[in-house]
Amino acid sequence: MTRVLLSLAVLAIFLLCLYGMWRGWQNRKRRQADLPEFPAPPAETGATVLETTGVYVGTTLGDNWQDRVAVGDVGHRAEAVLRLTEQGLLVERAGASPLWIPADRVEGARTARGLAGKVMTADGLLVVRWQLGDRVLDTGFRGDDKDVYEQWVLALGGDR
Repeated sequence: MTRVLLSLAVLAIFLLCLYGMWRGWQNRKRRQADLPEFPAPPAETGATVLETTGVYVGTTLGDNWQDRVAVGDVGHRAEAVLRLTEQGLLVERAGASPLWIPADRVEGARTARGLAGKVMTADGLLVVRWQLGDRVLDTGFRGDDKDVYEQWVLALGGDR
């Protein structure tokens, strides 16, 4: 009988933790409801300047590397192709909608150790800083080939 009660107590604690995480995500969505709509990719993005594969890590608000954007499906990690074109930056995510960052909204790029709860070794992530309405966002990408990060940082104007 004691074993059954202990098992039920562990199950209850586990379910309580899941509920707490779900509530936290819902509260974050509610706090971020004032974010403008993310831009849709244009029909024609122009010629590709740079392209690399990897994982879309997430998008965060401003300088807070852990304040992940939760609206829509922007908060979900996914395998992705990062493509810099003449008109902007396209993140084509597997199983999620594409993320489009127009070129005139990009403020710069840098390498970083962590973003949105994902922590890597030094310079393990490529982070693009950009403007959405009056909010500053950071979008993180972990490339399969980290040797190309320098090219991306230079092409996106560095961290201004």
